[in-house]
Amino acid sequence: MTAASTSASDALALLTKGTVTCHKVEQLEARLKEGRPLRIKAGFDPTAPDLHLGHGVLIRKMAQFQQLGHEVTFLIGDFTGLIGDPTGKKATRPPLSREEVLANAETYKAQVFKILDPEKTRVRFNSEWFGDFRGDQWIRLASRFTLAQMLERNDFAKRLEAREPISMHELLYPMSQAYDSVALEADVELGGNDQLFNLMQGRILQEASGQKPQVVLTVPLLVGLDGVEKMSKSMGNYIGFLEDADTQFGKAMSVSDALMWDWYLLLTDLLPAAIEALKQGHPMDAKKALARRIVADFHGEAAGQEAQDRWVRRFSERSQDEAPEVAVPATGGELPLARLLVDRGLVASRKEAERLIGQGAVSLDGTKAVDPALRVALISGQSVLVKVGKLKLERWVVS
Repeated sequence: MTAASTSASDALALLTKGTVTCHKVEQLEARLKEGRPLRIKAGFDPTAPDLHLGHGVLIRKMAQFQQLGHEVTFLIGDFTGLIGDPTGKKATRPPLSREEVLANAETYKAQVFKILDPEKTRVRFNSEWFGDFRGDQWIRLASRFTLAQMLERNDFAKRLEAREPISMHELLYPMSQAYDSVALEADVELGGNDQLFNLMQGRILQEASGQKPQVVLTVPLLVGLDGVEKMSKSMGNYIGFLEDADTQFGKAMSVSDALMWDWYLLLTDLLPAAIEALKQGHPMDAKKALARRIVADFHGEAAGQEAQDRWVRRFSERSQDEAPEVAVPATGGELPLARLLVDRGLVASRKEAERLIGQGAVSLDGTKAVDPALRVALISGQSVLVKVGKLKLERWVVS
């Protein structure tokens, strides 16, 4: 898609794909129809040196705006990182040192351009305006908010109810993030859905400052490799931007089929109709294609295909080595493969066997058996590697 060839409705479909909140969608649609480049803002506090695909959901949404000709600002919260984002925290989070923040910020700049176009990206630091903020300016900023307003935050409210401490400096965080939007005159702010409260404060402060309030777009938190918890380096369920192609591909292939479709929605530019079409094919083929896309984002398309080829070779070699040997009698002629699978207990019924064969989920010596009516002859002395689905694997030794 390009700005010149994309209608406002098509642009809206892409930009709202995979989002949780679009406040307000009619305002976004109206601004897209204005035909001018919109000012897009997304902030990242450099609290850790490495980015992962969880961050990539937001960065890809930025790239989609970029592809449509809008002005994207990657805002590094080197000042707000000193405060520490209290979002989702059950206790006061220790602020980072300025040295830690600046070191992490440098790594961020190198990593985000794996997805964003460096020629079309504005990198800003919020210390540009907060570094010289005077005491009277902080007082005026704080006067735009009320304590009751701050306590509407779910995490603050829970901590207050549990009589857990809330440090005064934590109240500065949503105010500061809101002021970032004023400083940048943002038309749209992007963030994770856990940031919704902070993003909405930007609308309030912009309006109070005489600016048109920004549209707020939030994306869901990406579920990690375990299929349960949000992706996090501390949980070990992540794919990092800086990991090598083979590691990225192998990790992507480990996700469940159900989670794979969520990743397609959040980590690719494919629209829902195209994703639904993919669901009509074999899940393994779709998963390989997703893994190739992920590797291609960070290492190039050729690296994605090469990583797949290496993974297939390793998987095939490992499968042959690990397959348990089972003695089976010669058939004395051709018999339906579906019946043989039932006789071996690899499937529950002939109907299920035929369905799996038709889906390409059954292979003999690495070749998919795609005809549900396929008949095979097992000859004495023959050795056949039989694979059903992802997990059932046997080597039939015919006697």
